[in-house]
Amino acid sequence: MFFEPVPAEEEPDLEPPEWVAPPGIEIGSVVPVELVVVRSTNAAVVLPTVRAYRTGCLLEVEVACRQGSLSAEDWWDLSGAAFRPFMFRGGRLPDRLMRFGVRYRDGTKATWPGRARGRVGPGAGPPEGPQLRLHPRGGGGPGPVQVNHFGLWLWPLPPAEPVEFAVEWPAAGIGLTFAELDGAAIVAAARRSPRYWIGG
Repeated sequence: MFFEPVPAEEEPDLEPPEWVAPPGIEIGSVVPVELVVVRSTNAAVVLPTVRAYRTGCLLEVEVACRQGSLSAEDWWDLSGAAFRPFMFRGGRLPDRLMRFGVRYRDGTKATWPGRARGRVGPGAGPPEGPQLRLHPRGGGGPGPVQVNHFGLWLWPLPPAEPVEFAVEWPAAGIGLTFAELDGAAIVAAARRSPRYWIGG
């Protein structure tokens, strides 16, 4: 036999904790946002939808980049930064790194990159919220304009009041920009979030 049996190990927990990712049993309810948060000469950050779950919400972000008058080298740097926003190990935030955040009326905020707190191992309890975690999805395509899609998991649900969504990307000519989201609409949608299977 070419492939040998693998020794049995402790069964992993396939469902990540609620502060790490959307629940696998829920479909989520879509809140249409259709918001161009900010655009510069060569980049645009768009928030088409928010998918609300009972435990949190996924901000579904699109980042579009175009070459325009950029040199081939500068275009490579810009598009590479857009498609690898998770390639960051800490320290001072480089200009090529996109930054995202949310801020509530009381000043509480969560950012990415930021301190994603909370262990995910057995017996780990929930950390202090709120937290914002990046969930890469993909994108790309040939041509002078490329679009990257990814999610930002916000845990727990925001308060049912206006919420500020923040973006900054110095390398793309995008300074700190805020856009308002309807926290009440997100919370209401979360209550309607259906499951893939009833009772399972």
